[in-house]
Amino acid sequence: MIKFAIIREEKTPPDKRVVFSPQKLKELVTQYPKASFKVQTSKIRVFKDQEYKDAGFEVAEDVSDCDVFLGVKEVPLPALIPNKKYFFFSHTIKKQPYNRDLLREILKNNIQLYDHELITNKDNGRLIGFGRYAGLVGAYNGFRGIGLKEGLFTLPRAADLPDLNAMLAELDKIVVPPLKILLTGKGKVAHGAMEILDHLKIKKLEVDEFLTSDFKKAVYCNIDVLEYNKRKDGSKGEKEEFFEYPERYESDFMRFAKVTDFFIAGHFYDDGAPVFFTAEDAKSPQFNIKTIADVSCDINEPIASTIRPSTVAEPFYGYDLKNETEVHFREKDSLLVMAVDNLPCELPKDASEGFGDMFMKHVIPAFFNEDKDGILNRAKMTQDGKLTKEFNYLQDYVDGRLENSSEYV
Repeated sequence: MIKFAIIREEKTPPDKRVVFSPQKLKELVTQYPKASFKVQTSKIRVFKDQEYKDAGFEVAEDVSDCDVFLGVKEVPLPALIPNKKYFFFSHTIKKQPYNRDLLREILKNNIQLYDHELITNKDNGRLIGFGRYAGLVGAYNGFRGIGLKEGLFTLPRAADLPDLNAMLAELDKIVVPPLKILLTGKGKVAHGAMEILDHLKIKKLEVDEFLTSDFKKAVYCNIDVLEYNKRKDGSKGEKEEFFEYPERYESDFMRFAKVTDFFIAGHFYDDGAPVFFTAEDAKSPQFNIKTIADVSCDINEPIASTIRPSTVAEPFYGYDLKNETEVHFREKDSLLVMAVDNLPCELPKDASEGFGDMFMKHVIPAFFNEDKDGILNRAKMTQDGKLTKEFNYLQDYVDGRLENSSEYV
């Protein structure tokens, strides 16, 4: 028997998400009778303690008798229990300075850390995450910002709605102006944003038509890395080469910036890749973008106007293109920026249910089939008080020898 704990989220700001809903737990223990679950009491979780009790699960403050601890965000240092196995998003694999003490404490307490971000298949493709919900809420927030700034319509905060269906119902009430909308990325984030665009019945265009034609109704175009980057020597690029040798490429994004009104950034960005546009690019009279929903939210990197993350409570700020400074988002000539870095928190019920489906499908079986597909092994960052072989590159980070390392959100 393996005893799992559903731990409460204690990071600030509060996060209502959870790995498993009560109904998913009921389904899980039926399918895996050697799994038992104990739920740590929580006042903020989207599913109430009583819902877990009604489903037949023990709810308690003390979960120290469990073997495997399942959470979403980083666990506060005082809450860590030595000699246990933990699953959560640690935000340490890129040497984020703000979580170095967390990784040190995990090693000190002989904790086995499994990072959700590292739950992958044998080809390194991610198997679980909240990307779809980030894309859904990010696109919705972008339209909400446009409505507020232009006085066209008023959408409620997604966080104030009960679920995704309610959010989509609010979109049914608005009329989208004739915007040209650009969406970057081909992964789960971009597909989530595309669900919003398609729900609004916005026409999808190929690149050439988007770049050369004008329309009386809203349209959108979804582009990938070789459409907004080009090889420096002018030869044809290859996607595999771009990811391996990004220094051979330069941005070709300005051809889109000249004709785009609303940019939804749903791409993955890695160090060394060309930036989308610089602060100088944004000062060009040809730069046409008025609104950016930066779902990727890489600060001070590929998108010059994303100068800080925003919050669920205050999701918008303005960017003064001339002075490169923050202003109020309602300022007439400012670029409206939406850069919330925890968007799935705004749809906690749907996001939790979707996450639980993925975790049950891809991770739970590994506990009972001797990890035959290597799911647990690939996700394990620490063991016996040391970094595992795959993550030895973090040793200098743990030792404090990277005082100038970059911070990632």
